Amino acid sequence: MAIVDVVMPKLGESIMEATILKWHKNPGDPVKMDETLLDIATDKVDSEVPSETDGILEEVLYQANEVVPIGAVIARIKTAAEQQEKPSSSIPQHAEAAYTTNAGDEKRLAEVKTFAAEPALPSRPLSYPNRFYSPLVLNIAAREGVSLQELESIPGAGNEGRVTKRDILQYVEDRRSAGGASSQPKTHQPSLGAKPYRDIAILAPASEQTDASSFDAQRYSGNVEVIEMDRMRKLIAKHMVDSKRTSPHVTSFSEADVTNMVLWREKVKKGFEKRENEKITFTPLFIEAIVKCLKKYPWLNSSIDGDKLIVKKDINIGMATALPSGNLIVPVVKNADQLNLVGLAKQINALANAARQNKLKPEDTVGGTFTLTNLGTFGSIMGVPIINQPQVAILAAGAIKKKPVVIETAQGDSIAIRHMMYLSMSYDHRIIDGALGSTFLNAVAKELENFNVDREY
Repeated sequence: MAIVDVVMPKLGESIMEATILKWHKNPGDPVKMDETLLDIATDKVDSEVPSETDGILEEVLYQANEVVPIGAVIARIKTAAEQQEKPSSSIPQHAEAAYTTNAGDEKRLAEVKTFAAEPALPSRPLSYPNRFYSPLVLNIAAREGVSLQELESIPGAGNEGRVTKRDILQYVEDRRSAGGASSQPKTHQPSLGAKPYRDIAILAPASEQTDASSFDAQRYSGNVEVIEMDRMRKLIAKHMVDSKRTSPHVTSFSEADVTNMVLWREKVKKGFEKRENEKITFTPLFIEAIVKCLKKYPWLNSSIDGDKLIVKKDINIGMATALPSGNLIVPVVKNADQLNLVGLAKQINALANAARQNKLKPEDTVGGTFTLTNLGTFGSIMGVPIINQPQVAILAAGAIKKKPVVIETAQGDSIAIRHMMYLSMSYDHRIIDGALGSTFLNAVAKELENFNVDREY
């Protein structure tokens, strides 16, 4: 017999963690190669994790709704194959993965390993050797001032005596009721010759941090309905706050006369759908104009790494797409500069349909270098978008409206009814100044205004 570790798969360069939605197998169940073990979710897309071997599901290390770092061992499968088992490490493997992925701080990781390898305290229950603590439990313990000795003395209701969130919260509540130690975080913990366990607690992702106090419904007065955010909305909220904290946002605005583009689409849309079996929307026309301008101003197609600007040679356009739930997802049109208008239309329609049917693959939502959000779809004429990190800019297209506009001609000025649209672009002021941002935005507006009404598709 041999034990094979099941690890949380890497789902994209910017994805550091994933949430377990559902286990399809329980410990003791037989599993086959490529059979779905569990469903996972990131802030971008839901996915399935298949088994990489035949065998028996020996152990599940994380339960549904837990957030797990990429690369962490989430389960173990017992197989009949003769394999040399890897020596187990005393440190929880998810903690090592978080250090390696997020910080790469080898010195601190070595300190944590040293701490984890220390002999067990006498207060540790003998029935729980090599006791495992999740980042969430460690985070609550650190914040509530629960010492290492106290933590090890808590009977766990989880698998193999594992301390769960409910166990640690119940312990804190019982201690308060008994008039025990203060619930404020302690500034010093027993060291055991290495770093205190609070240094491990900081490995908990921000999305796992929780208030240990129970929900107080009395804090809201009047006739109200309290609705818990769903998982995706919580992740969206976190990313929006992180983006504003990361990038100093500046937004520029421009107005474009898109009459030629509107008239052209009206003229060709029936023939286009008949010939290509696809609808032609304004989105591929917007992306086509953006791609042309990104080639002229490549700094808008970049990201920032410390004090370095990483200019992307690939042009991958993310397009913000609303889901039936009201949430937002950003599938990516890869290598948009290599597609003609028909190719763009087909790719955009396929991604949009997959998003609305919850059939996007992990690779469909990663690698974006610039984002377009079409506010006009919902009737909004203008908006101030938030940058989709780690990109440096996002462009919003407002609704197209007929307006009286002053037209300058050789014969003099006149007033005409034209199809007008506002464009807005938010950009990272660390690297994109107002001059470059405004120049790029106006270049996109000019591309749309100079649309060739006689062009072929």
